[in-house]
Amino acid sequence: MTIFAHILLHNVLPLSVMIAIGVIVQRVFSLDMKTLSKLNFYVFSPAIIFQLLYTTDISWSLIGQVLLFFVLFMALQYAAVEAAVRLRGLQGGRRGAMRNSVLFYNSANYGIPLNQLAFAANPYTLSIQIIIMMMQSLLPNTYGIYNVTSHRSDWRDIMRTIRKQPIIYVIPLAFLLRGFSIPLPQFAMTPIGYLASAFIGTALLTLGVQLGSMSWRLDRALVTDVLTSNGLRLIGGPLLAAAVVWALDIDSLTGAALIVSSAVPTSLSSVLLAVEFDNEAEFASQAVFLSTLLSIVTVASVIALLQI
Repeated sequence: MTIFAHILLHNVLPLSVMIAIGVIVQRVFSLDMKTLSKLNFYVFSPAIIFQLLYTTDISWSLIGQVLLFFVLFMALQYAAVEAAVRLRGLQGGRRGAMRNSVLFYNSANYGIPLNQLAFAANPYTLSIQIIIMMMQSLLPNTYGIYNVTSHRSDWRDIMRTIRKQPIIYVIPLAFLLRGFSIPLPQFAMTPIGYLASAFIGTALLTLGVQLGSMSWRLDRALVTDVLTSNGLRLIGGPLLAAAVVWALDIDSLTGAALIVSSAVPTSLSSVLLAVEFDNEAEFASQAVFLSTLLSIVTVASVIALLQI
């Protein structure tokens, strides 16, 4: 019961309050979703990724181990969601939206606090979570964009869009500066810190604004797809992660951190992508919102099983 209470009070309820504020603000003022999504994609998200990678001490051996896990885990996740897409007979933009809702998970504003809670602020497990967060930030800005635009754009247009994403330049820049111990002046680090701090709040408000602009009609097909997405993310995710940890014979602490990192709900990135590129925004928003609520039970259950 303590685990459930901690997750509810320290993870889900704070997120829900921020989302609710976004819903209310949207109902009162009718905000511009495109502006909010651009701020998240081009300003706040790159800032928090740069800050964490530049300021956190992570060994190359750990990076290699986590990346090997991540590649295998994502391959299994892709196979599972692709099977679901084909069984459901999804077409057009819904196919890409379904893939994004399963493959992209909330490794930042949900995953990092959860990691700190589950592992008592262990710096080693936090390093693991930051590596996962790095990859989960890179993928939506590359493969995620391809997913939501490939059904209506040609390859050159897609690549042109991807090349405009700051995150693909921020990650190598952060590693380069840290690797060569190049200090940044305070006048640069201070605004980066301000922008990084704004990421979580702005992303959650954006989700709330999107939810507040929806009609919330009971579309039977939409409900089925949302539940399918949530099942693959919240149940399939940790099960597949456990299989990869077992296959690679990863040590218990590292393995536990990787499994917990895979159990979190659908990422806000799937909503931001859906809004930015006009692709199934209602489905994406409901998948994120419902998976966040259901994660109260599923994430707590994963942590409890790992403790046993």
